[in-house]
Amino acid sequence: MEGLVMKTCEGPVNIAVIKYWGKRNDELILPMNDSLSVTLHVDHLRSRTTIACSPVFKEDEFWLNGKPFPINERMRTCIEEAKKHISEEKKELSKYKLRICSENNFATAAGLASSAAGFACLVYCLAQVYGIDEKVVDLTILARRGSGSACRSIYGGFVWWQKGTSDDGHDSKAVQVASEARWPELRAVILVVRFYVYSY
Repeated sequence: MEGLVMKTCEGPVNIAVIKYWGKRNDELILPMNDSLSVTLHVDHLRSRTTIACSPVFKEDEFWLNGKPFPINERMRTCIEEAKKHISEEKKELSKYKLRICSENNFATAAGLASSAAGFACLVYCLAQVYGIDEKVVDLTILARRGSGSACRSIYGGFVWWQKGTSDDGHDSKAVQVASEARWPELRAVILVVRFYVYSY
C-alpha cells in the first residue's frame, strides 16, 4: 500500500511496590505522591500494539484483542500529544489516519495493569511511527497522559514515578532507579481464580 507506515511494539506490565494514592490533577494525571514499581518481563505479561498510518485510511480505528472499540479521550490525547513532537522528515504523517491493533496475553481489566502496559506500548509505537527523538522528548510524560502507571512501563527494572510540583506536569515523569539485572532472582506470582455460580 503506497505511503503505508507500520510499526509493532511490545509493552510490559509493571507492579507497584509503593502505590500512588489519588491525583492532584485528573486531566493531566498528576499524582499526589511518588510511586515505585517493578516491571515484569514481556516474555510473561505484555501488550503488543501495531500501528499503521496511511493516506488512504478514512478515519482512526482501534481494535483490542480482535474487537473494534472507539478511540477514547485518553488515547486521543496521546495521539495528539505525540503529533506535536513528530520529526521534520515525517511531518506529512500527522495528516494521515491511524489503524491501531492491540492485544494482551493476559486478562484485560483484571488488576494486572493492562492499561499501563497498553498505553506505554501505544506511546512507544507512536514514537516509532512519527520518528520522535527520545533524547529530546520524554516518553514517560506522554504515556502518563494515557494512564498514570503507564509512565512506569516505559522502562524495565525498578522505576520511580516522580510526582513533580509543576502545574503543567512537565516534571511528573518516570526514571529507572535499578535495572532488571539488579535483582535477577525476583519473581512475581499471579494466581488465576475461577468462580463458579451454582443454582439449585
